[in-house]
Amino acid sequence: MAAAQPTGSPSGALCRQFLLVLAILTFACDACKTVTLHVPSKLDAEKFIGRVNLKECFKSANLIHSSDPDFQILQDGSVYTTNAILLSSAKRSFTILLSNTESQEEKKILVLLEHQTKVLKEKHSPEKVLIRAKRRWAPIPCSVPENSLGPFPLFLQQIQSDTAQNYTIYYSISGPGVDKEPRNLFYVERDTGNLFCTRPIDREIYASFELVAFATTPDGYTPEYPLTLLIRIEDENDNYPIFTETTYMFKVSENCRVGTTVGQVCATDKDEPDTLHTRLRYSIIEQFPASPILFSMHPTTGVITTTSSQLDRELINKYQLKIKVQDMDGQYFGLQTTAACVINIEDANDHLPTFTRSSYVTSVEENRIDVEILRVAVEDKDLIYTANWRANYTILKGNENGNFKIVTDTETNEGVLCVVKALNYEEKQQVILQIGVVNEALYSGSSRSAMNTATVTVNVQNQDEGPECIPAVQIVRIKENVPRGTKVNGYKAYDPEIGRSNGIRYKKLNDPEGWVTVDENSGSITTFRTLDREAETVRNGVYNITVLASDKDGRTCTGTLGIMLEDVNDNGPSIPQRTVIICKTVMSSAEIVAVDPDEPINGPPFDFSLDAVSGSEVLRTWRLTKINDTAARLSYLNDPQFGRYTVPIRVTDRLGMSVVTELNVILCDCVTTNDCTIRSGSTGSRGVVLGKWAILAILLGIALLFCILLTLICGATGAAKKPKVFPDDLAQQNLIVSNTEAPGDDKVYSTNGFTTHTLGSSAQGVCGTLGSGVKNGGQETIEMVKGGQTESCREAGHHHTLEVCKGGGQHTLDSCRGGQVDMDNCRYTCSEWYTYTQPRLGEKVQQCNQDGNHMHAQDYVLTYNYEGKGSAAGSVGCCSERQEEDGLEFLDHLEPKFRTLAETCMKR
Repeated sequence: MAAAQPTGSPSGALCRQFLLVLAILTFACDACKTVTLHVPSKLDAEKFIGRVNLKECFKSANLIHSSDPDFQILQDGSVYTTNAILLSSAKRSFTILLSNTESQEEKKILVLLEHQTKVLKEKHSPEKVLIRAKRRWAPIPCSVPENSLGPFPLFLQQIQSDTAQNYTIYYSISGPGVDKEPRNLFYVERDTGNLFCTRPIDREIYASFELVAFATTPDGYTPEYPLTLLIRIEDENDNYPIFTETTYMFKVSENCRVGTTVGQVCATDKDEPDTLHTRLRYSIIEQFPASPILFSMHPTTGVITTTSSQLDRELINKYQLKIKVQDMDGQYFGLQTTAACVINIEDANDHLPTFTRSSYVTSVEENRIDVEILRVAVEDKDLIYTANWRANYTILKGNENGNFKIVTDTETNEGVLCVVKALNYEEKQQVILQIGVVNEALYSGSSRSAMNTATVTVNVQNQDEGPECIPAVQIVRIKENVPRGTKVNGYKAYDPEIGRSNGIRYKKLNDPEGWVTVDENSGSITTFRTLDREAETVRNGVYNITVLASDKDGRTCTGTLGIMLEDVNDNGPSIPQRTVIICKTVMSSAEIVAVDPDEPINGPPFDFSLDAVSGSEVLRTWRLTKINDTAARLSYLNDPQFGRYTVPIRVTDRLGMSVVTELNVILCDCVTTNDCTIRSGSTGSRGVVLGKWAILAILLGIALLFCILLTLICGATGAAKKPKVFPDDLAQQNLIVSNTEAPGDDKVYSTNGFTTHTLGSSAQGVCGTLGSGVKNGGQETIEMVKGGQTESCREAGHHHTLEVCKGGGQHTLDSCRGGQVDMDNCRYTCSEWYTYTQPRLGEKVQQCNQDGNHMHAQDYVLTYNYEGKGSAAGSVGCCSERQEEDGLEFLDHLEPKFRTLAETCMKR
């Protein structure tokens, strides 16, 4: 019967040896020397089985790995089992992988394990094989008495490994006390494992030692893990407890309750904690003064508390204690130490301040102030110069008029009584005050009354006084504009001794306008000039004068007489702003505001009207519309020309008083009033003053008219032959920027500052000047198209009309309409064109020559802040020129509203 060959049969062993040889040959290329380890057939977990010399194979290896997870390789080459292993065959192998992560180099060591079953049977009997010795390689408790007297070396214990049954074992130790400080304190016998101590040890310096024991074979193998051995030093009560301070300083308030904590003492002991050697007990040995006993100490915490509430600082302000601390839980054989404790008794406000006298008498002259009249003293047993001692004085009664005050002298603690408001003997000859005193700190005693009081009698002494100006300000009423010489009552002073004004003389000290005189004997006033309530020195309708009153002895007083002026309607309403500017291009009216210096009862509502006769030019040109009680709106009619106008406006208050104001009104071609540059000539003139540029413009305008007439004649002649069309370089019926400052095409620059646009000659003989305009910074452009197409004149956004036909009809000059203009039987006379162009050219030339302050200025390019995008028009100076091309590309990128406008203006 065939059966599987057992694992341990010779043929099976032969197969395994053959496979082992193949494995050896496989690793021959990068393998190191094969290592054979002899082990028992049964291996426990974490069992040391031998050591492999890794450095001999690969010195620079920094990574060690086992191919078999049942085995672990340490850095020194020690091989340990990770699990319990039973060798089922005579041999077992695994590979140690060595590698260097930096150089990427790897090497391998083959490890063969052979069990020693046969060898053990030869050396030992079966009975001995079954005997297991007690495991000894484990931490063994060990201790050394502190300050031991020996004899030294003192035997401590024996360390032993049960691997000594199979190997020859040498023992060694290392760590603090051996090869580290304190050196040579312990040693072990190599062969026996006996551990010795060489000298006494102080536990307060070294409480324990942690040694490491090694068991090795003669050939250097370590069959056991290194053993950590803890040696504890047994404590001896050799240290006295010590207080943290030699003298403790505490304080506690007098009259405190029983059980109040005074303080806590503390002591330390260097002996071993949580033993009798460090279990401390506190106690009070002695108190001085000895009687009565006022303090106790908790035996374990050291807290000192009061045992009585009879602590009185005024009797004893300090106590001294002698305290003791003892270890061994206070037993008589314990070590003890003493210290001192000083307890200061803090003051409490348990004593009230009391007046040394119950009543006081003093005197003071009338009319005297800021004078000390009395000092009062108090007694207080509390601690001096503290809040419990310092006194606060109060006047309880008799000072209803505020004539007195009482303060504390911080040095003497006295109360100082002073007069702060003058007393009047004629009113009261004697004042009786009741004063009280308390401490700054709250009273802590049990007395119901916490304030001591005293009485002070103040006698007022009479004094010969001068006149008194009471009240200091007196008022009289009088209407403004009363006749000169009007007499009214004035300021009245009186003599307090007799209570009358007899014998008092008066004198005027201050009269800003010099309006009145003061009677020397009676003090009455008489008007010297007309009183005007609207004067600058009158405040809120009151005019103040200062009067000096004196008696026969020369004593004086000063008072103020306020003359309250009652308003009369003596002022008509007027218009403060005499000149207004109306920008015709953006507005058709201006608001005017009237004011009346009189009281509101004599003021608005106002009536506004034009002060002119019926049918006058003022009424035909202007109209007034009331806005509210004080304002009206002035607007023009019938489209008057630019210029300066004088408009008389009458404003009437509610009582019928009126004032006519000649208002200067300027009609200006501007957008804001600051842009207006029209200057007035003589009164009533509506023209403008022509400067040198305006005169030059007029002369050029006349020359321009002749060119235009010649163009019309030539155009009419050429039109009869063949219809003319626009040149390719001219815009047809499109929106263009007519006020661009960039130079255009085919433009000839004249030295006189004006430009002339010309067209090249064509086969039809087109002649003359197409258009001419003043170079005005984009304000106005006059364009004319030959051939009877269109003629336009754009001025600041307005369309102007000219009578162009003899029949009296009007033709609108608007290039945007795009329709052909019937030029038959239409002729422009020189006077008509002159009338049309002269004022506009004059105004624009004048504007070009002036800056915002109407000052003559040279042409310049204005500089503006950059806001992220340049302007297509460039500089907007009055006569600036762009040096680029026309730059009409922006017309292709206009907003939708502009495109709609362009489509409207295009020819259909």
